[in-house]
Amino acid sequence: MSYTPQTDLWLERSRLDGMMLGAASYGGFFFLTVQAATALVRRPRYGGKIARHRVVLLFYILITFMLGTVGFAANARYTEMIWIDLRDAPGGPAALINDEFNYKINVLALTCYYIMEWFMQVLLLHRCFVIWDWARCVTIPMITLYIAMIAMSIIVLIEASTGIVWYNINIELAYLCIEVGLTVIYTILTANRLLVIRNQMKQIMPEYDSSTYDIVVLVVVESAVLYSVFAIIFIVSFALHSNVSNLCFLSISHVQGIAQLLIIIRVARGRTYTHEWSTRVAAAPTSVAFSGTVFDTSNVEATLEQHDVQSHAPIEVNVSICTT
Repeated sequence: MSYTPQTDLWLERSRLDGMMLGAASYGGFFFLTVQAATALVRRPRYGGKIARHRVVLLFYILITFMLGTVGFAANARYTEMIWIDLRDAPGGPAALINDEFNYKINVLALTCYYIMEWFMQVLLLHRCFVIWDWARCVTIPMITLYIAMIAMSIIVLIEASTGIVWYNINIELAYLCIEVGLTVIYTILTANRLLVIRNQMKQIMPEYDSSTYDIVVLVVVESAVLYSVFAIIFIVSFALHSNVSNLCFLSISHVQGIAQLLIIIRVARGRTYTHEWSTRVAAAPTSVAFSGTVFDTSNVEATLEQHDVQSHAPIEVNVSICTT
């Protein structure tokens, strides 16, 4: 008859399963990082231009990948310590899991993932600010939330370095809520702005093809949903002190990184409806003069490419109205 020592088996299983999910998500993160870097240094399909500011995006990809790799390696090493190196420690694997921040390697992993989150949130904020033309009513609240997020993450790291139990870091819950809140607010602001502009263009020109706006909104929402659902599950389980949080904790940063990379890859490869739109049979260019402020529709694609959307002064715009 086999003997099983008295321990929290569900805690151990959730930690080990979480590490396996972390490995799977890191594999996807690694694969998409290579794809994104390759796409940025190649000319897009359909003869489009290489994405602007590609050096900045390549730096973003490199730094987030390095941070994610160090964090994953540290988590993998501590997993080995739990069941191999320190398996005879007092309390067994369960005690090692609960007291993980007694070991600096876990503080290192958490630090890397938090800094990685800072970079990823900056990319989201920059997209939002450019689409809103750096309006103060958007930039000031979002920057305030971002600074609060960084401050809370630093406090969490300071408390973690003292060896505190993970669930006893109360400010961690506030940090997670602000982090996810930033993503949700960004999605709402960006999608709403683009949809309003699309409706305005369709009111001016009923036959205006709005597919460019539709695809940008779709990409923004898809990337936000992927991360937000995963993060909300983690927040709820963390608040309830459930071991389900162990299943998400080691993967959550990889999932957010994957969501960002999917956008970068799609844009760098020119995978929008722009090519399809531009190849349709169109009528002769029609000169349309606007007396108010005009949002240059060509910049929507540029925004997604490298966030260069701007509002322009009144201009005369040549518009090709497609006929079906």
